[in-house]
This record gives sequence, C-alpha cells and structure tokens, in this order.
Amino acid sequence: MEHKSETARYMLVAKAARMEALVRYQEKAVVSRTLIDKDAGTVTLFAFDEKQGLSEHTAPFDAMVFVLDGEAEILIEGKPIWLKKGDMTVMPANKPHAVKAVSRFKMLLVMIRD
Repeated sequence: MEHKSETARYMLVAKAARMEALVRYQEKAVVSRTLIDKDAGTVTLFAFDEKQGLSEHTAPFDAMVFVLDGEAEILIEGKPIWLKKGDMTVMPANKPHAVKAVSRFKMLLVMIRD
C-alpha cells in the first residue's frame, strides 16, 4: 500500500505547480507541507499566519529559506534579517535561528544534509 505522502509527491512529479498554492494559510497557525524527504535532505513549504513563528532552535544542517509571499523576520544568532517575497537567505548549520511572520508569509525551506 502506498503511503499518503508518496501519493501526494507523485502528484507533483514531472508536472507544473505553483508553490504558493501548495500550502494554505490557517488562522493563528504555522502550516507545513513536505514536498521531498530523502536521506540527502528535505524540501518543505510553510505558511505562517501574521505574528506566528518558529522559536529559536538549531539544526545540524544548512537550510535555505526562500520567501514566496509576504514578509518575515529571520533571526540568525540574534541578528535580524528582513525578507520579503522573492528574497532568500541561508541559515547555517548549528547556529541558533528563529522565524517570525511580519505579515502572513509563505516560504520554501530546503535543507541539505551532509
């Protein structure tokens, strides 16, 4: 039997898709949708309602954030980085970081494992 996430992934393979439409905003919430989950890394879409976020944490791998919609503040080692639609940054491995929605925003997170 095929797993639900594999079925969802299959629906995206070799087809055009608007990333912004693949994850929806939800009131007072952070919503995520994993598009790829492999040993080499993950690709995940997030939708943050205004003022929602991810508290400070570290990850053992570099992660690239690409903003698809709205505006966000990313803190990396306490330094604020303001991003809007079309902007990106890399959060380095093992450095504390946090994400906060300035307005509703959507992002693509690509994490590459070594």
